[in-house]
Amino acid sequence: MQWFLLGAALLLSGYFIYGRIIERIFGIKPERQTPAIANNDGVDFVPMSTKKVYLVQLLNIAGLGPIFGPILGALYGPVALLWIVIGSIFAGAVHDYFSGMLSVRAGGASVPTVVGRELGTAAKHFMNGFAVILLLLVGVVFVLGPAKLLGNLSGTSVPVWVAVIFGYYLIATVVPIDKIIGRLYPVFGALLVFMSVGLLVGLMVSDKPFYASGITLENLHPKHLPLWPLLFITIACGALSGFHATQSPLMARCMENEKNGRFVFYGAMIGEGVIALIWATLGMSFYHSPEALNATLAHGGPAAVVNEVANSLLGRVGGVLAILGVVVLPITSGDTSFRAARLILSDFLKFDQKPIVKRLMLAIPLFAVGFLISRMDFNVIWRYFGWANQMTAVMMLWAAAAWLKRHDKFHWVCTIPATFMTGVVNAYLLSAKIGFGLPLSVAGPIGIASSLVVLAWLLLRGRRDQDEVEVTALAPEQA
Repeated sequence: MQWFLLGAALLLSGYFIYGRIIERIFGIKPERQTPAIANNDGVDFVPMSTKKVYLVQLLNIAGLGPIFGPILGALYGPVALLWIVIGSIFAGAVHDYFSGMLSVRAGGASVPTVVGRELGTAAKHFMNGFAVILLLLVGVVFVLGPAKLLGNLSGTSVPVWVAVIFGYYLIATVVPIDKIIGRLYPVFGALLVFMSVGLLVGLMVSDKPFYASGITLENLHPKHLPLWPLLFITIACGALSGFHATQSPLMARCMENEKNGRFVFYGAMIGEGVIALIWATLGMSFYHSPEALNATLAHGGPAAVVNEVANSLLGRVGGVLAILGVVVLPITSGDTSFRAARLILSDFLKFDQKPIVKRLMLAIPLFAVGFLISRMDFNVIWRYFGWANQMTAVMMLWAAAAWLKRHDKFHWVCTIPATFMTGVVNAYLLSAKIGFGLPLSVAGPIGIASSLVVLAWLLLRGRRDQDEVEVTALAPEQA
């Protein structure tokens, strides 16, 4: 128990200490008008209270990732907890803060525009396509995941729940953000709190020992899969997730003051880290060994683990409420995934989104493509989602590093995690079956070399950009 409490305490300390450092490095301007005020359109740009914006941000980013990912990561043993804590504080929360605040400075722009401003037009066009594909993958994953949980819970067929959830997503994607998302999320938040706290308390009062395998940093995976790079792809949303970069601009369009950014963006990631810590702990403690956890996964995936853990620790009624809390997370991320995809396309096509007809013109084709993707094997979709997710994080971190470098700020807070994760995603793509299938002994060094090449590119590019900034130092500051 003490190790879980230590991890949670470190996450909270990270918010108050490192989060404040990140805020100072960025340099907030409380007097500056935010996009919610300057561009209020009653649809996507809508001022909302700080507490509501935080809650929406947390529910937006905390989909199946901080549940399914840590459950799968628990197979590696307690080292998964270390990545959740370190990743959340020094990578994930930093990534989320800059993706949100750079969007605020860019007038509420979506992630492709933010990346393009710092890395160039080619990067912007790449991210336009890449981000929409990622969001469609996320939206589909967050349809199939909760549909399976609700199907197990109710006895109703999964396709029925798929249709119901898709219907809700379509409505939530096109109506003003404060009409459904802003009103339902407080109720969903209550279920989330019950799920997180209830399951942890249930574990504490049960006869299950915390960390049945003991505290060790040894790789305990029953299939002997390598820690690097797989752990850092498997546990994404609980430590570092590029999906968040697509979600933060939604709340950048609703936040009333820049001083709220640390609480909304950095703080929401810390909250998600706590959720991931709980589920990694449950995965390692509920089952007496990684082999036992793997056996349950083999017969129904992470959804089967959720169902078994919730019903066992909280009983039938409590288990139902806990499962509903788990269902809430992907649903509240799936609806905003399609919404974010609509906004990215509208930015690219310069489509005015105030008329609902124009919102439907973009939303309906997106849902048609999403439905076709949903016919694929869930496990295949999840593997592609994992890589695409972390690749998006890499692009956003490099964009943030470039912005800091260009403004003569301490860029290493973004450059270090960007360099590390570049090695991870490239090594994974080169070695994974969905990629090139090279031996890790070959893919690993290439991945590391590629990260060093990008680092050198940033440092050299930064010097050129600094010269440009000095030349135009008298121009009005716009970003």
